[in-house]
Amino acid sequence: MESSSATAGVSTRREATRQKLYEAAVTLIAEQGFSATTVDEIAERAGVAKGTVYYNFASKSVLFEELLRHGVGLLTASLREAAEATARADGGKVDALDAMIRAGLVFIDRYPAFTQLYVAELWRTNRAWQSTLMVVRQQAVAVVEGVLREGVENGEFSDEIDVPLTASALVGMVLVAALDWQSFQPERSLDDVHAALSRLLQGRVSGRNG
Repeated sequence: MESSSATAGVSTRREATRQKLYEAAVTLIAEQGFSATTVDEIAERAGVAKGTVYYNFASKSVLFEELLRHGVGLLTASLREAAEATARADGGKVDALDAMIRAGLVFIDRYPAFTQLYVAELWRTNRAWQSTLMVVRQQAVAVVEGVLREGVENGEFSDEIDVPLTASALVGMVLVAALDWQSFQPERSLDDVHAALSRLLQGRVSGRNG
């Protein structure tokens, strides 16, 4: 029992250290770019020794790859929980998508530097972590795809919709709208931005009734 507790304590401390390194790395890289950011700077910002960085990650590239995996994993979990909470409340699939939009905005509002990095890296093709990024991106999009497919199956959505493309469009809409909000319209509240995207989702932008 004591051995188990000691192991759990070490694991918890290591996870806390890795979290500090993630936060330091994402802030520095957002400020000055990946190439300009050094391991020394990451260690200093995190308040740990340089050796601690290499103890947890083999290199700066591995740290960044794991950072992307960690961040998108948090986003994916947020989207999934929003969909599951809606299902538990007997909401429809449009309600689930609306809840996922809000969950995405909440995530981006909480982790703006990570979101900026993630969107920037999506368009780069010469990075060592590109394949990993594509995998974790698909995991997030797949959560939205699942809700769309269920909506098609139960007749809530048209069977003519392109599920993969629609899912990607919804995720992209949230990412781009949120970054625009934070960069150019910071005076707007999260509720205000969510309401605008919700109207788009529900097709209430034409001014027509019914």
